[in-house]
Amino acid sequence: MLQDGGAAVAADGLIKDTTTQGFMKDAIEESRRQPVLVDFWSPRSPASKQLTLILEKVVRAARGKVKLCKLNIDEHGAVFQQLQQQLGIQSIPAVIAFADGRAADGFMGALPEQQVVAFVERLTGGKGAADDPVQQAIEAADAALVEGDAASAAEIYAEVLAHDPENIHAMAGLTRCHVETGELEQARQTLAMVPEAKRSQPPVAAAAAALEVAEQAAALGPLVELEKKVAADPLDHQARFDLALALNAKGRRAETVDHLLEIARRDRKWNEDGARKQLVQLFEAWGPTDEATVSGRRRLSSILFA
Repeated sequence: MLQDGGAAVAADGLIKDTTTQGFMKDAIEESRRQPVLVDFWSPRSPASKQLTLILEKVVRAARGKVKLCKLNIDEHGAVFQQLQQQLGIQSIPAVIAFADGRAADGFMGALPEQQVVAFVERLTGGKGAADDPVQQAIEAADAALVEGDAASAAEIYAEVLAHDPENIHAMAGLTRCHVETGELEQARQTLAMVPEAKRSQPPVAAAAAALEVAEQAAALGPLVELEKKVAADPLDHQARFDLALALNAKGRRAETVDHLLEIARRDRKWNEDGARKQLVQLFEAWGPTDEATVSGRRRLSSILFA
């Protein structure tokens, strides 16, 4: 019955059943045009079915301001397992909102219709970014961080927090800034400001992943020594794994992906699938639109589903 209803409303282009192969196009790329809600649901879950019906109703009422993609996790378990770690999804049903090619917000559990409406209004802007100085500041900080100017981004995030101490996006952004500048203790302190109930939100999960990766890299030896180990024994997966983390700390993301994929290609079961898990964590830290993430996901999928 749910599938029939979904098919009936899909004709207007606002609601779509996505797949493992189509997720990048349907959710990430489409979110550059308008926000996209991704509904991770299971036909075995009554709460999932209830929430999906509410989402469809609210999305239709929004009249094109937002789209809905539904991913049946029972049919597309492989992609869900990757996204589950990357997006911090802890339970089903879960909804993640994508905007401008990245995860922007989300919630878990079957919310009542009124709360779903409020969620969509926040996402689509009952009050637009042009009228919201806080949102403008956050977007400016995000842009500065992407461009590598962590110092300027940190100043803006701090200003936002001075006006809005509970702004989760600013907390996560400031954490990322401290990670980028190597101030890991300040990053830990900033991340600790986030309430426990908010830790699973996409910006916070991404900041936590970036901090964990940086902490791992800080414990490694000199880069040149790791390179020598891998050159001497290409099958030394631990040395290659450590080298990948060290390269990431230097900002050499493409080489990081190359080495972790090489481990996965040679021995998928090494260290309990450690190379794939590390890649997923890095993709989360880098963000879904980063060139290394997009390329790395595609190449990882070709290994996993070959």
